[in-house]
Amino acid sequence: MEDKLKLYTIPRLLIIDEIGYLPMDRTGANVFFQLISRRYEKGPMILTSNQSFGAWGEVFGDRVLATAILDRVLHHAITINIRGHSYRLKEKLKAGLVRLEETAATT
Repeated sequence: MEDKLKLYTIPRLLIIDEIGYLPMDRTGANVFFQLISRRYEKGPMILTSNQSFGAWGEVFGDRVLATAILDRVLHHAITINIRGHSYRLKEKLKAGLVRLEETAATT
């Protein structure tokens, strides 16, 4: 485990995509916290998620842990909130392969 954590602290920029897309167990959440703590104020990160910060307690299964992660992540952060359809869905809409009403029922 220690070797993996060291591996992810080395890059000049760490990009973590889709936080909260898959459920995270307690061990995974703790390892994620350790990674964020090690990179905190040492190296930039780009994190993406379709979950609001308020939902991160559910994502990590622990509100206190989520608060500790967010405290470190947001301290020097620039946050960008992107609204609207994904580019994948946008292309399907444009091609007429799916209608907007269908997507509202599934989201």
